[in-house]
Parts: sequence; C-alpha cells; structure tokens
Amino acid sequence: MIARWLRWCRSRSMAVKHSLFLFAGTLVLFGLLAWSNLHDAEQLFRKQVLSDAQVIIDRTNLYLNAYLDNVQNILLLLSTRDDLLEEGKEDEAVTVLRQYAENNSTLYKTLYFIRSDGKVLSNTQVYYDIIGNPYLQKLYNQARNNYGVMISEPYQSPLSGKTVAFVLPIRSKADSDLKGMAVVEIDLVRLTTMLSQLMNSQNQTFTIITNKNHVVNTYDTSWPMFYYDLLPYNTKVFPPELHAAFVEQVGDLPVGITEIDGAKSKLVAVKSGMNKLGWYFVAFIEDRYFYQNIISLYNNYKTAAAVWILILLVSSYTMSRYVTYPVRMLVAKIGPVRDMEVLPSISVQREDEIGRLAKSYNAMMERIHLLLTETKEMEQRKKQYELKMLQSQIAPHFLYNTLACISSLAKQKKTEAVRDTIRSLVGLLSFSFDKSSEFVSLEEELEGLRMYAHIQTVRYGDKFALHMEIAPETLPCKILKLTLQPLVENAIFHGLAPQKVQGTIRLRTALRRGRLIVYLRDNGVGMDSQQLESVFSERRKAPNKHRFTGIGIMNVQERIRLHFGGEFGLRIASLPGAGTLIRIELPAYMLGN
Repeated sequence: MIARWLRWCRSRSMAVKHSLFLFAGTLVLFGLLAWSNLHDAEQLFRKQVLSDAQVIIDRTNLYLNAYLDNVQNILLLLSTRDDLLEEGKEDEAVTVLRQYAENNSTLYKTLYFIRSDGKVLSNTQVYYDIIGNPYLQKLYNQARNNYGVMISEPYQSPLSGKTVAFVLPIRSKADSDLKGMAVVEIDLVRLTTMLSQLMNSQNQTFTIITNKNHVVNTYDTSWPMFYYDLLPYNTKVFPPELHAAFVEQVGDLPVGITEIDGAKSKLVAVKSGMNKLGWYFVAFIEDRYFYQNIISLYNNYKTAAAVWILILLVSSYTMSRYVTYPVRMLVAKIGPVRDMEVLPSISVQREDEIGRLAKSYNAMMERIHLLLTETKEMEQRKKQYELKMLQSQIAPHFLYNTLACISSLAKQKKTEAVRDTIRSLVGLLSFSFDKSSEFVSLEEELEGLRMYAHIQTVRYGDKFALHMEIAPETLPCKILKLTLQPLVENAIFHGLAPQKVQGTIRLRTALRRGRLIVYLRDNGVGMDSQQLESVFSERRKAPNKHRFTGIGIMNVQERIRLHFGGEFGLRIASLPGAGTLIRIELPAYMLGN
C-alpha cells in the first residue's frame, strides 16, 4: 500500500506534490494543537469534576459528623434519665423513647433501654416483645466497659433492618454503678437516600465503609438502577450486596483519587479520610463521564477542523500553483524540443532561481548543439576511415603470392588444384568485401576460414593442418566478420611457421548458458609471460608480406567488447614449446535477432 502511494506521488506534478506536502505539514501541526487543547480541556474538566466531588465528600462528612452530634445529644439526654431504668417505670420509659423517636423520625429507627438485669425497653415495645433483637445482648457486652458513645459495625436488626447502633452506658448518679444502656438504631435507608441526593448524577454513586471494611449504606428499592449498574452488586441475594472482593479492594484504596474497575467500566474513586464515626466515604465517577461532557467541544472542533481542512486544501493548492507556475512554464517550453537541429532558447526576464535555471538551460542547449555538430563530423570521418580500411584489408603481397602459386600450378598442369585455389580466392575476396553487414553467422565465418586455410595450404604445403569440431547448434549464431581468420592467421605465422615440423590448429565450438564459446588451439612454439602480456597491448601494424589482413588480436578484442560489452572477448593461455589456447566468449545471438 505504501509503495503504491509512493509510486502515485512520484508520478504527480510538482504543484500537486508541493500542495500535498504543505497540506500534510499544516494538518499535522493543526492536529497536534487541537489534540493538545482537547487534552487540556479534558484534564481541566476532570480536575473540576473531581474537585466538585471532593467538595461533596467534605460536605457529606460534615453532615455525618453533625448526624453523630445529634445522636450523641439524644443519647446524652437519655442518659440523664437513669431513673427510667428502675423497676416499675417501664411504661414511662417506653413513652419517653416513643416521644424521642417521633420527634426524630428522619434520623432514628428504633430506641432502646437495656437494664443491667437484661430487661429491654423500646419505643416499639410491642414489636420487640413479638420479634425480639438478639444483637442487643452483644452490644451490651461490648459497651459495658466504655464511658463514651460506642458505634457498632453494621448488622441486620429485626426491627430496624440493616442498621448501625449507637450505644451509651447509663450509670447511677449516686455511686456511678452501671444501671443499663441507651441504644439508638439509625435508619440507614433514609440516611443513604439523603446522601445520594447530594450526588445527584447518574454517572456517580458512592459507598460508605467502616475501618473494618464493612459496608454502611444499604439498598433501597426506590433508588434508580444506575446506582447498581456502576458497582458490582450481588443481585442473587436480597437486599443486593457489594461483592466482598470489591469491598476489600475499596478498603485498601488510599485516601484521595484512584482508578478502579467497576461493574461495567472504569471508575474514578474519590476516598475521604475517616470521619468522627470511623467511616470512609467513597465516591465513584464513571471514567467516560469526563469525556461525555466535552462532546460539544469535540463537535465544535470537528466543525472547525472540517472548515479549516477545506480552506487549507484550497489555499495550499493555490499557493503551490503560484509558486510552481514559472517551473511549469519552463517545462512547457523545454518539453516540445524534438528537432535537435534547431534548439530553441528561452527568454530570461527573472533574476531568481528560475531565471538562473533558464540561463543554464540556454547554455546547455548551446553546448548540446556544439557537441552534436562535432559528433556528426566524427561519424563522417569514421565512415571514411572504415571504408579505407576495408579497401586496404587485402594485402598486395598475399594476392601476389597466391597468384604466383596459381601460375605455378597451371604450369604443372594441375588443373583441378588451380580451379580449387581460384574458387577459394574468389570466395575469400567476396566474403571480405561484402559490406551488407558487419555480422555473419558462424557457419559463414567458418566457410571463409576454410577458404583462407585452403589457400595457405596451397602456398605452404603440409606446414600445418586445420581440424574443426563444430557443434551443429552453434552454426546459426551471430559473430563479427573476420573474428576467427586473424586468430588462425596469427597461429600460422607466429606459432607454427617458426618450427620445422608440421603443426596442428584445432577449432572447437560449444553453447553454454546462452553463450557461444569458441576454442582455438595450436601446438606451435607458444609464448612466455612477457610475450603474452604484450599481445593485448599491440596496435594495428602494417601487414607483412605473408599476412592476409592488417587486423591483429588486439583489434579483435576491441571490436568484440565495443559491440557486446566488457564481459565478452578473448582469453589466452600459452606456454613456450607447448602452444597457445585462445578462448572466445560471445553472446549466443542468432543472426537476424
């Protein structure tokens, strides 16, 4: 995908590339600024909400502390009536408790006097006599050694439901002996409801736990369900209770702001310090609540971003078109140049980079025109030199000696030998002077080589023998004309002629991996390392009287590399007294391709 995008960008005009770059750079900058502003706005709103939650928690603790003061006041008032714990005053005690309960019905659920003899008096004496309250004896035992108000852990009371008891020992004014206890069971449902009204948000809830990790607040069917959707309540029991693991986790939270996993989403927990009751108030706020309240800000940014992107796209493209207009005009004038005979110049009216570019273009055109003129002149001279070389390829001494041999054979009346020699000479001259193409097939090159070898055999008798092992598939391969003949010629006059015995020249061809390989080997005098190094440093010399052409090994090497490249050409190996091996490597092109 990225590679396709890069290819598309490379094929676009300079104006498009410049506008895209400008647009992308500005868009990234705008996006970073927008993201930074949104992030700051989110953090600011988050800080404000948490600050508000902290204020609510502080107010709630003040409310709970005031609640505790009210309970203590009731207990203190009850403790002053130690006479109500005497025998015979049971009815008066129940009446007093009922009056206190009626006057403070929003705070308290049930009030008790517990006498030292175990007798229990309540504002709801009838219900107590029927149902009872087994937890009172435990409270009595826990508070008998206290002198102040004792606050119990939450428990399930038969008369008050889930509640918390406030217990104050009542002692005799005369001798300070323990006469009984005053107990107040508070209405946790009503207390929790009043506290929930302080939160007043469906994205927030709370819980109250004691220092022993017991949940104080209780369940009320009148509450909205979102209170139970935020926290992991166990709804299989009634009333629903918070999972023990979650309560334990909340109890371990430090005082302050912490993130915690809720029932369905991430929550931000704001935990207060322990109040006078020994309780911790913990407010929970949905984490996504912070983002929901900046949706309008997001929408404003989206609208502004859409308008800004449109303006940015138009302005960047317009600016790019304006900046690149001179370049496009320069390209428009350069593009139509086809006729190299007439190279147009560009009028320069600018002094900036575009003007300097136009001046450089004019100078380059003048230089190109000059180089083209020089190249054409050199090509013409080259053709003239090649024509002269072709015309001088046949050494006069070779023709003279060949004709002398034919005359000698005619005097000897060797008619058939004369006919073969003349045929070979005519064929060789026709092959050499044929200017239709510089390339011939290997088969045609070998045929010319056979005619040359036949003439040399007539001239020197049995001084040498030429043996060919030609692979049939190599015969159609393309080869430069007069590639093999100069090499055979060199083998005859430098390798075999200096020795007195008959020599042998072997020529073998093969196709390997798409390449034509030709091996040429003689068993002549060979060369030492110094002579071998000088072979490729020789230049064209005038032909001697024995040579057919003036083309040497170096010339053959240069012609091959000029036509086929530096990886092709000749390799020579030679040892004095052992002979010479030449390996010719050419591309295996078929003639006509």
